[in-house]
Amino acid sequence: MAKEIISKKELLKDKEKASEVYSKTHRKSNKPALLTKKEKRALGIGKDQGIATLKYARIAPRKVKIVLDLIRNKDIDEAYAILRYTPKAASEILFKLLESAEANAVNNNELDKDELYVADCFANQGPTLKRIRPRAQGRASRIRKRTSHITIVVKERD
Repeated sequence: MAKEIISKKELLKDKEKASEVYSKTHRKSNKPALLTKKEKRALGIGKDQGIATLKYARIAPRKVKIVLDLIRNKDIDEAYAILRYTPKAASEILFKLLESAEANAVNNNELDKDELYVADCFANQGPTLKRIRPRAQGRASRIRKRTSHITIVVKERD
């Protein structure tokens, strides 16, 4: 069941046909077809957005999601202002990540900086570091230090 990889020349030759095939969803799971990075680049998928991802951030995703909900669907300048004046530990991390997503959109995909907004943002749980804390009578309790994978997607307003 190995996936067949198509060369870039063949993809560009039948671009309409290929984009039609890849836009369909799998009939059982309703998931979109998986593409390699080369196929995405040849079809031009993802050229209308800037993405930045931070993995293994040493903050619980529950704490990050509170701040992400504040900036979702906001203009990029408004999102910067919210992050700058929000007194949460996640806001500093997200400020840097938003700058990176903006830079990716402007430099890699030539999008207009003034028209950008936070289209999508989410935080998933990463691996948990497990530590031990000594307790009374020789017992021990577990401390879970959670990590998160954070993603911010910026797009141009239509």
